[in-house]
This record gives sequence, structure tokens and C-alpha cells, in this order.
Amino acid sequence: MSDSPGKLKLGALVALVVGSMIGGGIFSLPQNMAASAGVGAVLIGWAITAVGMLTLAFVFQTLANRKPDLDGGVYAYAKAGFGDYMGFSSAWGYWISAWLGNVGYFVLLFSTLGYFFPIFGEGNTPAAVIGASILLWAVHFLVLRGIKEAAFINLVTTVAKVVPLALFALICLFAFKLDVFTADIWGLGSPDLGSVMNQVRNMMLVTVWVFIGIEGASIFSSRAEKRSDVGKATVIGFITVLLFLVLVNVLSMGVMTQPELAKLQNPSMAAVLEHVVGHWGAVLISVGLIISLLGALLSWVLLCAEIMFAAAKDHTMPEFLRRENTNHVPANALWLTNAMVQIFLVITLFSASTYLSLIYLATSMILVPYLWSAAYGFLMALRGETYEQAPGERNKDLIIGAIALLYAIWLLYAGGVKYLLLSALLYAPGAILFAKAKRELGQPIFTNVEKLIFAAVVVGALVAAYGLYDGFLTL
Repeated sequence: MSDSPGKLKLGALVALVVGSMIGGGIFSLPQNMAASAGVGAVLIGWAITAVGMLTLAFVFQTLANRKPDLDGGVYAYAKAGFGDYMGFSSAWGYWISAWLGNVGYFVLLFSTLGYFFPIFGEGNTPAAVIGASILLWAVHFLVLRGIKEAAFINLVTTVAKVVPLALFALICLFAFKLDVFTADIWGLGSPDLGSVMNQVRNMMLVTVWVFIGIEGASIFSSRAEKRSDVGKATVIGFITVLLFLVLVNVLSMGVMTQPELAKLQNPSMAAVLEHVVGHWGAVLISVGLIISLLGALLSWVLLCAEIMFAAAKDHTMPEFLRRENTNHVPANALWLTNAMVQIFLVITLFSASTYLSLIYLATSMILVPYLWSAAYGFLMALRGETYEQAPGERNKDLIIGAIALLYAIWLLYAGGVKYLLLSALLYAPGAILFAKAKRELGQPIFTNVEKLIFAAVVVGALVAAYGLYDGFLTL
């Protein structure tokens, strides 16, 4: 195989999936989960998530293999199945989710550095915002040097961050106490957790957040050396990350009780390991988290630029986002992305935006792109499209697509009305770019059905804007 410029091998694609999925979420998982659920609900929630996300991974794998002409993953599937505005909305929602997640990563990174340097506080002090801004533009100029070079650095940081996670799992395995784990399985000793159903529902947004990135390889499908590697990378990356997530979450619940874990400061993995081995455990996890976040930031900066570029290439986004520099990096898309990150970093100074509130919003923005991808996979199997040569696979893909679609609908329900309204507020302004792209093609902006959908989005956005003003909605 020729080592053609910009083409990514299987190892680099797997690292993009693992690198974008293992960011900061896993390091805060013990506290995030314990704050909303007891051991029993956590196990039920992971079972639902494992099945739901695995079917979603299989849908991405199937679509990558059956629709090789569709580059850009989540957004391209929505457009092919449900029209231009849905395709645009998926790209827009995914892009916002990705850079909002990056703002969350910067807050968590400098909050972790605050463990060593108090001046950074909780990651939203003036010193932290200045530090984050310098780092943001350093990553920006690194990515401008080339996708392949940035993907190689991501491969190195992915390996570096997996080591402390493996060490944590090994140490906690020996420190695990069954009596601690089984002390209050259904969380009855903590009435504020609510019913088991409520606990499962409340932990769902956190589980989705730690899996965002599962579609990373499909976004880069046009840059893959071998098309078949896209699907393989998705499934290998998913299984690797699922194993780490469940080990970290479940083992920590056998080291400390649910109320103890719920009170920890993030990154809570550091406090759990410190509880077992002393101070060096906290230092090891903090250093691992810093490396992990730097790698995840790089993955997500790449993904942000790539989704806008892919959408501009087929005229779903305006022409100016299609410009590449001499290193084949979508420069305008990168500048727009990081300008938004910079603006929101400054906003964290003036609002109480914490890591958790940012990631909940970022997660809710990605639920719509996931829903359309699952729906397209299901629709394709239902119609028998591309199954002429292999009718035997159709029933299997129909079942997988149906489960993935039900899971995506359940996630919208689990996210709740608040995040649906806040999402509408962020989706509505995107219509300006959509209208610009349509004008460049000399086409009418909306079809009749799309007009109705857009009207619903505008109503949701107005309710959310009033809710923020009136105080019945908060960020």
C-alpha cells in the first residue's frame, strides 16, 4: 500500500476513536455515576448502554461498508436519509457538541492543574482561561501543519493515557471489597437518588458523554487508507473503551461506598486511587488525565474541522469552509471552530459553567445526529437498499438498526426537556449558514416539510431564551 499523504492506517483510525472517547469523562466517572445512581442502577445502566452503543457502533460499521460514497459519517447519513436540512442540522449539532466538549475539556484540564497550582482553581479563573487560550492556539497551529502529523501525535498520547487506566484497574482489583460493593445495592440509603428507574435515567447522559467519539473513524472515512478499516476501527475502539469504563466504574464502587464517591472532587479517579495507595496515586492519575485531555483536545479539534469541511465539500455548508491550506487541512473550518472555543472560554469567567454543565449540553447536542444515523441504518435495511447481493444480512441489520433507533429515542427521553430546549437554542442560528449554502447553489432554502421542522426549532429556541431570561432554565 502506498503511504499516500494524509491517508490514515487502521492503527491511527482506532487511536482517533479511542483518543476521542477517552478524554476527561472516564477520570471523573466514579463521582459522576455515584452522584446519580447506586450499584444496581449503575449495572443496569451499563447493560443498556453497552447494548445500545454496540448496536450504534454496528450501524456505523454497516453504513461505512454499504455506503462507501458517503464521507463525513453522521452528517452524511442524515442528509442521504432525510434531506438537506436534517443533514445540515446533524453537521451543525455535531460540530457544536464537539467544540463545547473542548471547552469542557479545557475547564477540567486546568481544574486538574489546580491540584498542583492553586492559581488555576476550578479551571474557570482568569489564570486558567489565559492558560487555556494559549494552549488552544498552540493546538490550532499544530493541526494546521497537517492531519496525518496530528493523528500520529494522537496515537502517541492515546497509548500514554491507557497506561494509568490499566494501572488503576489492576490496583483496584486487589483492593476491591465485596461487602463495600453490596452494602446498598439499590441506593435505598440515599433517598435523594430516587427510584431505580430514575437512577438509571439520570446516569444515562454521563454514559453517552463517555462514548461520544464512537463515530470518529467514520468522520475521517475519506482520509482512510482502506475503506474497510473504518468499520473495524469503530468496533475495536468501542470494545476497548467499554472495557475500561466498566472496570473503572464498577471497581471504584467496591473500594469506596456510593455516598463517599458522590462527595469526591473531580477528577474522582485520583481520590479513589489515593484512598488505596496514598498520595502518589492521586499524582499518577492527575498526570494521566493531563496527557489524556491533551490527546482528546487534539482528536476533537481534528473532528470539528473535518465535519465542517466534509459538509462544505458537498455544499451543505457554505463554500468558504471548504478551503484547505497547503497541508490539506481545512483551515477556515479550523479558525471558525477555535474562535468559538475561545469565546466560550471567556464566557466561563462570567458564568458558573462547570465541567458537568458543559458536558451535559454537549451531549444533548449530539443526540440528534446519533438519532438520524440510527434511523438511516434501520431505513436502509427496511427498504432492502444495498442488500440485493446479500439478502441474508438484511434481517440481522434490521434488528440491530431497530435497537439502535430505540436506544437513540430513549436517550432523548433520558436527557429531558431542559436539554432539548437548550439544544433548540443552539440549533436555530445555524439556519443562517444553511441559507447561505442554498443561495450559493441558487436553490430554495427549505422544502415544505423542512419549513415545519425549522418552525418547531424556532419555537423551542424562543422558549429556551425566555426560560434563561426568566430563570426557570439554567445552563
